Amino acid sequence: MSEPETESDAVVLAGDVGGTKTLIALFERSGGSLRTLREQRFASGSYASLEEIVAAFLAAGQQPAIGGACFAVAGPVLGGHAKATNLPWEMDERSLERAIGTQRVRLVNDLEGTAYGMLFLRPDEQHVLVPGTRPALRGHVAVIAAGTGLGEAMLFFDGKDHHPVASEGGHADFAPQTDREIALLRHLRERFGGHVSYERILSGAGLHNVYGFLRDAGFATESPELRDALAAASDPTPLISQRGLARTDALCAEALDLFCRIYGAEAGNLALRMLATGGVFLGGGIAPKILPALSRGGFAEAYAQKGRLRPLVESIPVRVCLNPKAALHGAAHLAAQAIVPTPQERKPSR
Repeated sequence: MSEPETESDAVVLAGDVGGTKTLIALFERSGGSLRTLREQRFASGSYASLEEIVAAFLAAGQQPAIGGACFAVAGPVLGGHAKATNLPWEMDERSLERAIGTQRVRLVNDLEGTAYGMLFLRPDEQHVLVPGTRPALRGHVAVIAAGTGLGEAMLFFDGKDHHPVASEGGHADFAPQTDREIALLRHLRERFGGHVSYERILSGAGLHNVYGFLRDAGFATESPELRDALAAASDPTPLISQRGLARTDALCAEALDLFCRIYGAEAGNLALRMLATGGVFLGGGIAPKILPALSRGGFAEAYAQKGRLRPLVESIPVRVCLNPKAALHGAAHLAAQAIVPTPQERKPSR
């Protein structure tokens, strides 16, 4: 039987902590749902620590009693401690408890927060790539998210509730399946000095890596205009994806198609590794931006191309998360669960 909710239990603090930006928000518990009270975005590199950002956020508005907090951070979390991947920060649950004034603070990997956030997506926040035949969320769930890097996580299903489990699977070995992919592996091995992970391909920088391989392999001639634009861009990925989506440049179009095929293949690998009969979700910032390319067929074919287990993989649905705040909302619900979990929060209805 749950303990009665007190006034301090009604508000939770959550954060999505990345190398570029940190999103912090206060949420109010209302039955089985959460309502955003206040939200603010911070440039992570402008602050010396997460505690400094939290202090700035709390000082900028009303300061209600906070029942608990959870922060989804980019990097592995071990024993309540995390070292940021792209920041000179070290984060610790005990230090954050003192800064916030609560004894309920949890650090989780950003993909752990993202994975849990998938349970609370509205229908209009999802795009179906592979319909499958199995009911959504009635089994383990896999999450793969290409963005600045590549994240992978799962939601373990115990028959009643889902529990997020983090991983560093994005750094696992790239497994080529075609002659062109074998040539891509050789190209990247030479460039990076040996080990080639999926993140070298399925990320923003990865799409540029694929483009460079096709250019150097002589798939098509790089236009002088695009060459100059890529050299001048701080981030060449949008240029490649935009031209690839529009099919106005042969190199960009093939780079995007190859990216999508490899994305599908690794999503299928994850479905098998986790026996994700509850579905596969694509998180991260890239998938929503390249939906037309993901929907052309190369992703779905590579996803299902698993030999004797093709019928199993084809039965598992794949959805794209369209909500860029999934990690923040997942962290908020994890914070709320740590206080007084309700049946609605433990198992959202669909």
